[in-house]
Amino acid sequence: MGRDKTTLVALSGGADSVALLYVLHDLGYPIEAVHCNFHLRGEEADRDEDFCRRLCEGLGVAFHMAHFATREYAETHHVSIEMAARFLRYDYFERLRVDIGADVVAVAHHKDDSVETVLLNLIRGTGVHGLAGIAPKRDHIVRPLLCVGRGDIEAYLAEKGLTYVTDSSNLVDDVVRNKIRLNILPLMRDINPSVADSIAMTAERVRQAAAVFDQTMAKRVADAMVGTQGKGVVAYDLRQVPDEYTLFYMLKDFGFSPAAVADIFLAMQTHRTGAVFASTSHELAFHRERMFVRPLQSPFKPMTIPIEGNYVLAENKKLKVSRKVIDNTFDLPKQPLMVALDADKVVFPLYVRQAVQGDRFAPFGMNGKTRLVSDFLTDLKIDLFQKRDQLILTDASGTILWVMGRRPDHRFRITETTIHALLLELSE
Repeated sequence: MGRDKTTLVALSGGADSVALLYVLHDLGYPIEAVHCNFHLRGEEADRDEDFCRRLCEGLGVAFHMAHFATREYAETHHVSIEMAARFLRYDYFERLRVDIGADVVAVAHHKDDSVETVLLNLIRGTGVHGLAGIAPKRDHIVRPLLCVGRGDIEAYLAEKGLTYVTDSSNLVDDVVRNKIRLNILPLMRDINPSVADSIAMTAERVRQAAAVFDQTMAKRVADAMVGTQGKGVVAYDLRQVPDEYTLFYMLKDFGFSPAAVADIFLAMQTHRTGAVFASTSHELAFHRERMFVRPLQSPFKPMTIPIEGNYVLAENKKLKVSRKVIDNTFDLPKQPLMVALDADKVVFPLYVRQAVQGDRFAPFGMNGKTRLVSDFLTDLKIDLFQKRDQLILTDASGTILWVMGRRPDHRFRITETTIHALLLELSE
């Protein structure tokens, strides 16, 4: 945040944001203002919008405005009104910041807001970062007033004779944050009149400790990471996960909630190999001493192969089906992704689908003895995700011709009496 680049000021019309706007304006910062009307308070919301517009006109500050159907958004996305307003507000701030070329977005959170956040997180249950209060800077959001209390802000406005509007919803203890502001903090001030300063100081110490903690946890995650595989799979060594908090740190960016992490950690302790856990964006599975995490995958849609030709099975996965007369120039393919079958034993159409429980085939080299596909894959020591993604190719009768990329069926092998070969080539 500097005087050489534009700062976008979030202006609600309340005391805090009005003070922030005047301070930055009087200090000579190049500023523009943005106001959001969430249409939650009827005429009062329109009053706030009109106040902000006239204020900016008087100061000669560019004014940006956004209207949101907040209740409809909350219902559609199954979130609270508060969460909906927060997302809509910050999403719009960032898009507007980029559009006008602003450096940062300044919001008017102050010391008392940070104290309320600490208490709110403590009541709900939190980790170390929840006790650090509101961060002074995060990405392109800055909070210049975090070192200033609400009383100081009101004194500043009174001294300068500046007016502001009051959000009546902040005066009713109908939500947890308001209960903390209106009921809990006054009781705490009876015990210690400087309680806000004390909590703010503690939060700052926690924030500094959290920075050291983050460095330690980042090293733990790096030490535990085995590597990455196809489809965005990340593998971790479970022996490097000593406690639940380390696991939470590993999984927090994959959308797993603290409650889900607790269940996953319990599964680790009880060696529940084969268990699968899913967040809104990722899924997790165990295999031996490994934990695998990957983005959620859409199930493979079964495909019909009516004739020979080239087929796209999925992104970056293709199947080529061709026929060849066996003569002196014919050589059996040796690549794992290419097999040759006795074409005269294969009845079209062919089908490609994911392997399912109970699938059986006769692995090549086992003289026609059948095995469960699941047991065959287990012997190969592949992880659960690979098992779930395994594709098989069947003929018209549903008989498995090929566990694709791994082993053809012995009953369709090329023999001395074979005249035509069916060549199957999988490319990934």
